[in-house]
Amino acid sequence: MTPERFSECLETIGWTQRGLAARLEIDEHQTRRWASGRYPVPGPVAHWLERLTRAIERNPAPDITVA
Repeated sequence: MTPERFSECLETIGWTQRGLAARLEIDEHQTRRWASGRYPVPGPVAHWLERLTRAIERNPAPDITVA
């Protein structure tokens, strides 16, 4: 997973790097390293983020705009 794709996935899911770190119960510095490309996103995390991203893309939030 490239740093760009990592950021795209987080944006689609609606999470920040801090939010992902909290969800994974890891130090936020680690997610920053993934985002910068200093360290690769671990395979299981990358696959999980891709699955979440696809699920959200297939099931967008409903439009509840009142006319």
